Amino acid sequence: MRVSILRFVVGWAMIWVVPITLLGQSPAAILHSQGGVWVNGYEARDSSAIFSGDALETKPGFSATLTLEGSSVLLAPETIGKFEGDVFVLDHGSVAVETSTGFRVRVKCITVTPVVKDFTKYEVSDVNRIVQVAARKLDVNVEGEAKQRKTVQEPDTQNSQGGVVHETEQKNYDENQICGAPPELVSSGSSLNPKWIAAGAGGAGLLLCLIVCISHGGNKQTVSPSSP
Repeated sequence: MRVSILRFVVGWAMIWVVPITLLGQSPAAILHSQGGVWVNGYEARDSSAIFSGDALETKPGFSATLTLEGSSVLLAPETIGKFEGDVFVLDHGSVAVETSTGFRVRVKCITVTPVVKDFTKYEVSDVNRIVQVAARKLDVNVEGEAKQRKTVQEPDTQNSQGGVVHETEQKNYDENQICGAPPELVSSGSSLNPKWIAAGAGGAGLLLCLIVCISHGGNKQTVSPSSP
């Protein structure tokens, strides 16, 4: 009798708790692909639910499309990035965006945003630290955020009109100039903390001592009482 009551209580608890949990886990977008696409390090199905914070990667020869309310994002082959709700963080490759809700694309400290929340089409690519922005329908704004938010000026162009890329225009932006050069790789020798070096040496010494002691203990010969 007690088991039946317990099952009844647990069953009703699951009915109430599970839907509440799923409300916070509703997918923010749907990924459509035909193979060759990875989500968080795992190969995705043809149609997969995508949540904010998911990392996406398309393999050579494969593309994918993200669809969400009011927007779609085409990921070209060999594209790596992260979906974050109302923005796609592009790490490498290129994306083509169609949006009526102001969906943005961010590359390092550079953010591309539709000027108006009307149907806008634009493309963003990032190869060899050169960000290329092309406005296909309506205008987009390009801003950089390093130490403080500022409007990006297109480098080496006399008649650049601020950070706006107008419809049918295409502009290039240098990541190094806007966001700063990437940090230099530190050699393994100079990156080690002296405390860890000392700890490692002490641990190695202790390990060596244990090996020697065990070796001597295992090879110890039994002395005969008749031996001198």
